[in-house]
Amino acid sequence: MTETSIEWTDATWNPIAGCSVMSAGCTNCYAMRMAARLEAMGVEKYRGLTRKTGGRAKWTGEIFLDAASLHIPHRWSRPRNVFVNSMSDLFHPDVPKQFIGQIWEVMRETPRHTYQILTKRPDRMAEVLSQGFPVLPNAWLGTSVEDHRVLHRLDELRNVSARIRFVSFEPLIGPVQGADLRGVHWAIVGGESGPHARPLKPEWVDEIFDQCQQAGSAFFFKQWGGVNKKATGRTYRQRTWDEMPALSM
Repeated sequence: MTETSIEWTDATWNPIAGCSVMSAGCTNCYAMRMAARLEAMGVEKYRGLTRKTGGRAKWTGEIFLDAASLHIPHRWSRPRNVFVNSMSDLFHPDVPKQFIGQIWEVMRETPRHTYQILTKRPDRMAEVLSQGFPVLPNAWLGTSVEDHRVLHRLDELRNVSARIRFVSFEPLIGPVQGADLRGVHWAIVGGESGPHARPLKPEWVDEIFDQCQQAGSAFFFKQWGGVNKKATGRTYRQRTWDEMPALSM
């Protein structure tokens, strides 16, 4: 099992590695830095997935399909929340539908686990899943929204049939006023962290909190972020917010 410090999940599962820069939220992607580090450590799975540009690691656009990792969840006896492809995007255009289908089958065969799938490409998610993929009760489907320029992803997410739909406003690098959370059961909010982190303004968080209240969406505040995320913490309105979606939906 790959344990993780991500606050809203228990483990990560990466049958795919590699990605492409999609929008402004990708600029300081932690997975690019991690992939470069793993390649430097000699992990073959990450060879050629990043390159150095301007002193930083950046995705090359190459994708690695790790068939050997497909059946890892079968070996986990204890139920857990599993973030699928923290080092990639399941709905990247270069991930074949057949391979997505193999991942779907593993999730179907392991109903004791809850799978959390996050994509910046909800349009392709909707397109692929409409082609005969069953709605799995243990698969939560979500999209990332970093600022108002990509709010259309919420509309595309609503085209996806899922027991739970969720949105990750992380890294939140701008306002998302007017975000429509109808049909979205869970919102994760977090500031960017790391050496080049862009600041998170409290009023941006307020906008999302208010939208969650109006839409009845669970609100999870992950972090303020910054160069030292431990120092800034994750307290919002004098408390921590660890709400999860209601599973009766």
